[in-house]
Amino acid sequence: MFELLKYDFFQNALLSTILIGISCGLVGTYIVARRMVFISGGITHTSFGGLGIAYYLGFSPMLGATVFSLLAALSILFLSDNKKLREDSLIGIFWSAGMAIGILFIYLTPGYAPNLMSYLFGNILTVTRGQITLSVILCLLIILFFCRFFRPLFYIAFDKDYSKTHNVHVNIIDVSATIIIALCIVLCLKLAGIILVISYLTIPQAITGIFYKNFSQQLPASAIVSALGSVIGLFVSAWLNIPSGTSIVICFLVLFVICWIVRHWIFTLRSKAREKREE
Repeated sequence: MFELLKYDFFQNALLSTILIGISCGLVGTYIVARRMVFISGGITHTSFGGLGIAYYLGFSPMLGATVFSLLAALSILFLSDNKKLREDSLIGIFWSAGMAIGILFIYLTPGYAPNLMSYLFGNILTVTRGQITLSVILCLLIILFFCRFFRPLFYIAFDKDYSKTHNVHVNIIDVSATIIIALCIVLCLKLAGIILVISYLTIPQAITGIFYKNFSQQLPASAIVSALGSVIGLFVSAWLNIPSGTSIVICFLVLFVICWIVRHWIFTLRSKAREKREE
């Protein structure tokens, strides 16, 4: 299995997996802290509309997905902040609209309908050098963003109203974070696919949450877990010849179960030790 490392396509896939894993680990921690998990799911499924329109017009599918993801993310943020519509209603509207528009335009595309399995479930083995370059840029941008605005992001994640009373530029940071989330989701489509991206942005954070409750500790821990689980899942997918996104998410689930059992075992041992000392 390790002989695959001598091939360029697998080297590209491995590098892209690590970069996207780090990016999703950081962004996912903020998403979970902000309780934005289903917003990210809505953005992800809305991007399918962009894929369908791009196929119909003959453009790059990733370009269409990017435009739709950004529009959906900013629209949900603006409309929910202005109390024009409930946030959960907006997510449902964009979620269903994106999928319906995508299916419609793919059906209307003349000729052979494209195989969208790689966008639904991911296929990192088809990643290009250009996409790796974008992954590097986005990963560095996310790291710099979290380093520069860590404290404001921390305030906004746990209490947005409190942040406004302490001269935090909430709107600017909120819009910037939303754009980064949308871009991260688009780049993750090649790795995990539309259906599994939401797992990629939540399960590594749930794993680190078993051991760490501090936001500053969860950020690097989630990035490490996300990258490590992604690499393991990539090798497993190559070994078993299954979709990379499916393999990676299953690896995350296995890691979660193992960590939960270990944490429960440690807690039980500590409880027994405490009881013995009290006796």
